[in-house]
Amino acid sequence: MGPMRAHIVVSLLGLVLFAGAPPALADREVPGDQPLPGYTVNNPPLPPEVVNGQPTRVLQGIHAHSAYTVEVPAKWNGKLAMWAHGYRGTGTVLTVDPPAYGLRTRMLSQGYAWAASSYYGNGYDVRAGVQATHDLAKHFGKLVAKPRQVLIAGVSMGGHVIGRSLEQYPGFYDGALPMCGVLGDHELFDFFLDYQLTAQALTNVRAYPVPADYLTKIVPGIQDKLGTTTLVPGGPDTVTPKGAQFRASVIDRSGGQRPGATPAFAYWKDFLFGLATPPADSAPLAFDPARLATNLFTRYQPAELNRTVQRVAPRDWRSRLSPSLTEIPKISGRPGVPVVSLHGLGDLFVPFSMEQAYRDDVSHNGQSRWLVQRAIRTVDHCEFSPAEAGTAWDDLVAWTDRGEKPAGDAVGSAKDVASPTFGCRFSDRAAYTGPGTRRLFSVCP
Repeated sequence: MGPMRAHIVVSLLGLVLFAGAPPALADREVPGDQPLPGYTVNNPPLPPEVVNGQPTRVLQGIHAHSAYTVEVPAKWNGKLAMWAHGYRGTGTVLTVDPPAYGLRTRMLSQGYAWAASSYYGNGYDVRAGVQATHDLAKHFGKLVAKPRQVLIAGVSMGGHVIGRSLEQYPGFYDGALPMCGVLGDHELFDFFLDYQLTAQALTNVRAYPVPADYLTKIVPGIQDKLGTTTLVPGGPDTVTPKGAQFRASVIDRSGGQRPGATPAFAYWKDFLFGLATPPADSAPLAFDPARLATNLFTRYQPAELNRTVQRVAPRDWRSRLSPSLTEIPKISGRPGVPVVSLHGLGDLFVPFSMEQAYRDDVSHNGQSRWLVQRAIRTVDHCEFSPAEAGTAWDDLVAWTDRGEKPAGDAVGSAKDVASPTFGCRFSDRAAYTGPGTRRLFSVCP
């Protein structure tokens, strides 16, 4: 697991490990060039890049309580790329990431300036990401000049930020590149809930809401009955008949039968149990997103699960149904501008089903013309090569600049997704021999 992916995984795990009240999310008495009470900033100087023999201009500071970094090439083309980072955990230090996967250098070499915000708070706070990113894009006009085009790219929770940003500020952004994004909004937390409840149903355990000793005493017994205790990717298939049913259910809920689904289950099986902790009703929504989760209307496969699985209503119906920009808002599926997305087929942390949910919403709203989605044959979270991300960026640029809509994968077709070669079209063949999880897939023809 690469450094960036490890950071994302460890950080997002923190969303369910609530350990105290977060800082205040608003304080009108605090100047905008300072973080909100309880937060500090760690945004060390970023050395400028050299593009075509000339150094870039790097600007850093705090605006609207959020730390930021802006970088402008000497020969700026008048266009701006915003970067939306992923989950930061429950800590109180605000940090800023430059665009990943070599996109920083690619953007600058093409003449784009880029800007990235820390957001004004941590937690799973999409509202903070949406507002802070928009505020920084406007502030760029004062720092540099008003851009004639604004694109937005990002990862993981940053994909949730992107999906809602396009709808919150229609017409402000000209195109988007969400990668491994939570484009299915609340359904991510439904999936985490499903994982616990189906495992419990198949092993005759009733332990939801989960007690304090869930991970130490109850989960080991569940895993033993499922035969997953010693299961590893590429190793012997140790699952029991109940374990096979559980695996089939997880595969179905995460995107359906597809290449890499079986080793992906073995890869993520322990980690997903760790995403269940006792309720924290006194915590803000951004620090207790599980209270949005429900399976009241979920239909499971294998079908017999529907007779035995515990049904759970959201503990917070108001936030679940609200159309407002909450900490964990809805994405309705109205992008209105070109969107190119990337997603790993075997990612079960932000599962491939997020893409299918977004596709369905976009289609329902008659906006499919604005969406191109690509499957990448990886299992780890946000495991993309520079070539995959760079090609997607270049295709987004061609689409927004010249109207050249690029090709994508049919993520909504169960037949196509189940094909042994699904995901081959846009996966980087050169990355197959490198580190990571790509060798859990067969070699593409």
